[in-house]
Amino acid sequence: QVQLVESGGGLVQPGGSLRLSCKASGFTVNTALMSWYRQAPGKEREFVAAISGISGNTKYTESVKGRFTISSDNAKRTVYLQMNDLKPEDTAVYYCNAWGSTWGQGTQVTVSS
Repeated sequence: QVQLVESGGGLVQPGGSLRLSCKASGFTVNTALMSWYRQAPGKEREFVAAISGISGNTKYTESVKGRFTISSDNAKRTVYLQMNDLKPEDTAVYYCNAWGSTWGQGTQVTVSS
């Protein structure tokens, strides 16, 4: 059974860092296009970052370039999102996605002083 479980969210002050993890089961992450999305209150879910399990190529939405880094560890079946220099506008529920169709349950990130 294909499943994604996110962790690592929390409350952080502006300028702080968090690392989100997405643990996959039922498949290996080096066979999939893995992505992170986020949804802020009252807003639509938006794309944040993606990594190709085959090529290792990455892609980011403009607002997080230079601050966020997506990576994967196939041995651990885990995809990470390292988030640095966090801003209040990064506050959202962050979701992991595989192949554009499989979603995790989400993890809350709150950036506030």
